[in-house]
Amino acid sequence: MAENTEILGKKIFFLYPSAVVQNRITEELIQQEFEVYTVKDHFRLRKLLAKYPDSVVFANLFDGMSEKEWEAWIRGVHAEAPNVKIGIISGGDDEELRRKYIDDVKIQCGYTVIKSDLNIAMKQLFDVLKTADAKGRRKYIRAITENETNISVNFPKHGTFVHGSIKDISVVGFSCHFADDPGFPKNSLHQEIQIKLQTTILKAEGIIFGSRMDGNTRIYVVLFTQRIDPDTRARIRRYIQSNLQSKIDSESLP
Repeated sequence: MAENTEILGKKIFFLYPSAVVQNRITEELIQQEFEVYTVKDHFRLRKLLAKYPDSVVFANLFDGMSEKEWEAWIRGVHAEAPNVKIGIISGGDDEELRRKYIDDVKIQCGYTVIKSDLNIAMKQLFDVLKTADAKGRRKYIRAITENETNISVNFPKHGTFVHGSIKDISVVGFSCHFADDPGFPKNSLHQEIQIKLQTTILKAEGIIFGSRMDGNTRIYVVLFTQRIDPDTRARIRRYIQSNLQSKIDSESLP
């Protein structure tokens, strides 16, 4: 079943990203709650685009293929998945190449030139993604973690900790369950919550927004308070992107 991108937003793929794109541009987009992935195999990305046909792709023409092969690849994607929107990110301003891909190949997401001042490029990318409605109506990216290892939460209670498993997480909050229901009341405030995201341990403050039954298990929904450290938010976003990236990597395996 195709994703409802109007609600969930669109996947954004950077194909053969340069070091500055991978280390700085994608990081900024992740912190702005875009669903970002990097791919270094155009064959695998072609398979993913068949599964996610409303995606946005930013291609680095100077890696992975010859320019002639790039043109054929982009035209092939346009033919197979016409809803995929493609843009180009370049380290140099080649006006002839720009005109070719915008006017002839008819890429929809522009030709962005990366220079030493990234602000111009970032503004252009933000404008392109806004026009493409890349976020949809979704405000926050979340990761489903119920089957993940080393993802857990500890709530302080009566001088000790109650250990739970996290089902999903975003920068707004998370849902979790416990082997023995601690009976947390709705709207109760919990300080010094310990969240373990693999090798990262974070501390946060949260309020029990509510709970629901899933079979015989009570699921608690916890919202972070406004006192959450901005660095904690940034680390949660990085974890979510890493989690989603590992899942998309496994989807595209031969």
